[in-house]
Amino acid sequence: MENRQYAAIVSRMAEHDKGSPKRIQHFLKVHAFARTIGTAEGLDDEELYVLETAALVHDIGIRDALVKYGSEAGPYQEKEGPALAKQLLEETGGYTAEQIERVMYLVGHHHTYTDIRGMDYRILVEADFLVNLFESSVKYRGILAAEKTIFQTETGKRLLALQFENQE
Repeated sequence: MENRQYAAIVSRMAEHDKGSPKRIQHFLKVHAFARTIGTAEGLDDEELYVLETAALVHDIGIRDALVKYGSEAGPYQEKEGPALAKQLLEETGGYTAEQIERVMYLVGHHHTYTDIRGMDYRILVEADFLVNLFESSVKYRGILAAEKTIFQTETGKRLLALQFENQE
């Protein structure tokens, strides 16, 4: 992702999540893990561009979910996020219709862990898990369960192991 494009999306997302340092730091951390995993796993430039964008905007639906449903649960985020992501990306510019559609799909499915299709989807889920496991102080048993059910990329597995080594 080109530096100006990255800065524009981060700025827009920070404005969207203003007053919530936790959410702003969350999407920045998910982006860093997604970029690292995507690069190490050999995504091409197009796939990496879409993945990085999706990582930055993946939780864009939280605020609206809280207002409409009183909850930021995954299904509500997935319901509210895609249209907001589309609007942000169209206003920011630099995206094709196909890229926007894929980002919308990823935002609308990032809490759905079955039928994961595409390395960008797989990596976004793993990156979000790496951050959520830490932020939620998940116990070792939960980390082991996530390792078995969620993580499939070699890089994601390695980052999980390194991050939570000696956590028993």
